[in-house]
Amino acid sequence: MKLPTPAEMAALERHTQEVHGIETSALMEQAGRRTAEVARRLLRASGGRRCVVLAGKGNNGGDGLVAARHLSGDHPIHVLLVASAEELPPDLGGHLHALRDRQVRIEEAQALPASGLERAIRDADLIIDAIFGTGFHGPARGFAVRVIEAANASGVPILAVDVPSGVDAVVGRADPPCIRATATVAMALPKIGTVQYPAAAQVGRLFVADIGIPESVIREAPIPTALATAAWMDRTVPHRPADSHKGRYGRVAILGGARGYAGAPVLAARGAIRAGAGLVTIGLPASLAAIPPASLPEAMTRPLPESAAGALCEAGAEAAREFAGSADVLAVGPGLTTHPETVGLIRGLLPRVTGPVVLDADGLNAFAGEAQRLREVPGPLVITPHPGEMARLLGREVGEVQEDRLATARAAASLVHGVALLKGARTVVAGPDGYAMVIPTGNPGMATGGMGDVLTGAVAALIGAGLAPFEAAVCAAYLHGLAGDLAADSRGEWGLLASEVADHLPRALARVRSGSVDDGIIPVP
Repeated sequence: MKLPTPAEMAALERHTQEVHGIETSALMEQAGRRTAEVARRLLRASGGRRCVVLAGKGNNGGDGLVAARHLSGDHPIHVLLVASAEELPPDLGGHLHALRDRQVRIEEAQALPASGLERAIRDADLIIDAIFGTGFHGPARGFAVRVIEAANASGVPILAVDVPSGVDAVVGRADPPCIRATATVAMALPKIGTVQYPAAAQVGRLFVADIGIPESVIREAPIPTALATAAWMDRTVPHRPADSHKGRYGRVAILGGARGYAGAPVLAARGAIRAGAGLVTIGLPASLAAIPPASLPEAMTRPLPESAAGALCEAGAEAAREFAGSADVLAVGPGLTTHPETVGLIRGLLPRVTGPVVLDADGLNAFAGEAQRLREVPGPLVITPHPGEMARLLGREVGEVQEDRLATARAAASLVHGVALLKGARTVVAGPDGYAMVIPTGNPGMATGGMGDVLTGAVAALIGAGLAPFEAAVCAAYLHGLAGDLAADSRGEWGLLASEVADHLPRALARVRSGSVDDGIIPVP
């Protein structure tokens, strides 16, 4: 599902008007109608009837006023204008006139005493938030702050129109105060900021409404960001034919491990095997070679020369190169450490690897501040940093990385000429062409050691199975997050193990195939 910025959505609406003759007023009418439909659903579910509409002076406020008109025949409606009537543009004035004809109660919120404003909001069974739209850039100021705070404090369910007021629909900022919505009804498509944190935490249940934009317009719109969905996953991950054999699904080599960090490459191998790799071999310091067979007998091992510190070293460069050349895809990084000899080995090895490479953890840290050196990797490259690793790689602060995760992932992908998978809440995968996808799966219980190692193995496995690097990264991240959700369903989020998530990967794909995955998007036809 495409995720437009407000500017991209405005261009889509202009195209709809210019090419198909569908006026903005018609789109607003449908937006209000669909908002009213969702409001009725929520009221039925709660057994409530009374609705208060908080309407601003922009198009978002217009959508709210149209919704009020459609609801007015069946529900007591109270419209609170978060602006003076004189500030409203003529088309919104027309909607107000239609409401007055229906005897709908309309008041300017600022004219009410504080107690009256709070009482009007608190006495409702549902609040429709139509204060600010997608063009808003926070934080909220002036009288709108009082209205937002009163709505949040009321305890009344809130339905946001397109975006919760106070949310930045571009980068997902949510500078307080922001409406904390119970549900949001997005018009035509979810806006890119509403599926990114911290804004995503304000959205509640996400409804997506058909407002009359032709499907062909949406399909052809040049929007370079999308939300990964189970339907997309099912189409993308190949089905296994009946005559399958292990040679069809790739030989994955994992280079990692050091004294004290033997578990990381084993977890990566477990992720690769559970994600469907045909054969998995772990290359690690010779003194650790007995560990993987004891904990993961399905994986093979390749003992490699090590330093006195128990880490891979430059003396083993030729053995490492031979190891990499024996596989269809190489994963580098889990548990490597940044011992100087290990860093030297990785920097010398990667420019000689012609096949696909998945680079994670200390494999990335070997290039801290020198991301451009990764352009020397001749084969396809996928990097899988968490925000801290991305910050070190790009020479930035973590806060800068998190402030605009999509832009960061795109910048990294362009810089290294590869695929960048930025882990975290709502993982982002970006390709070197700028196309990016946001992953909706995953949960807070996955914020623990070893999860990234499992993901690295899963990405490598799907590349080995024949997927292009970008598609492999998206599918692996989606399945990894879904596996975490399934594990949390049965185990709880606290104390979730990375190995448990790996073991749920087959079940995650089975759920995708069965069509029983809820991506959190509720269509409103």
